Amino acid sequence: MTPPSPSHQILNKLDRFLSIGECMVEMAPAELAGDFHMGFAGDTFNTAWYLRALRPDVATRYFSRVGTDAVSQSMLDMMSGAGVDTSFIKQDPKRSVGLYLISLKNGERSFSYWRDQSAARTLADDTAQLTNAMQDANLIYFSGITLAILDTHGRKALLNALETARAKGKTIAFDSNLRPRLWNSTSEMTATVMQAAAVSDIILPSYDDEADFFGDANIDATGTRYLNAGAKTIVIKNGSGAIHYIHDGLSHHIEPPSISNIIDTTSAGDSFNAGFFAALDQTTTMEDKILFASKIAGQVIGRKGALVPLDPTKFAI
Repeated sequence: MTPPSPSHQILNKLDRFLSIGECMVEMAPAELAGDFHMGFAGDTFNTAWYLRALRPDVATRYFSRVGTDAVSQSMLDMMSGAGVDTSFIKQDPKRSVGLYLISLKNGERSFSYWRDQSAARTLADDTAQLTNAMQDANLIYFSGITLAILDTHGRKALLNALETARAKGKTIAFDSNLRPRLWNSTSEMTATVMQAAAVSDIILPSYDDEADFFGDANIDATGTRYLNAGAKTIVIKNGSGAIHYIHDGLSHHIEPPSISNIIDTTSAGDSFNAGFFAALDQTTTMEDKILFASKIAGQVIGRKGALVPLDPTKFAI
């Protein structure tokens, strides 16, 4: 273990952010049994939404596909209303958007998904549009779920586009977000995740998933594996446990703030990622960036839902 990092910026200036993935219809239980509230959420969109709230000075763009039906239009309207640029979201008249339903039993949540006809499954089919969306972004973000919903051709197209963007000086960020139910096999999932790691500068995995599916003996092993893949900055989320980071030859463990009021852990990782991205171009230590991200996630899990209002008095990075 080495001493804490000096103050530094990972990006000179974060001014244009691109997030790539799938936003879905969320049906969440209401107060009256059998009733549901409809909303919109999805891992990479959640991160874009929170980043926009934290850094309104950053032009935030979402890249995906939706349908031409009314619910797809409502989704686009919600994104635009939140200040997220939707100009590169193509509409497919033959498809719609995916849906998931949250069930509660004795306080525990479970999820059911319907996404076979999701237009986002074809988001990488138009490589020219994908390249154009990346053109002026200086931070590009995607996840393991982004890759999981694509077919083999789409995954290859997306990874090739990201590799090219990285070669042009774009910073690529990746959250492995391991969801084995979306993959044909665990081996396909882990192999593709490591291909994604090889084109990424920043990696933000969660240790419990990494230990389960990669067999990492400890959190340091997770960091070493991604470092060997070519990442420059690795921040490993660890629930309430110590967060591990590797950056600029430094390796350190940081205890996150304790949280007593945990209501709903949906979007904990997504909002953490947004908090970390919001601090990338700030002249602060890595510890400060990670603690800020942890505080944002702590706010989010204290309320119900994937997208919740943040307390602006606690935004100071």
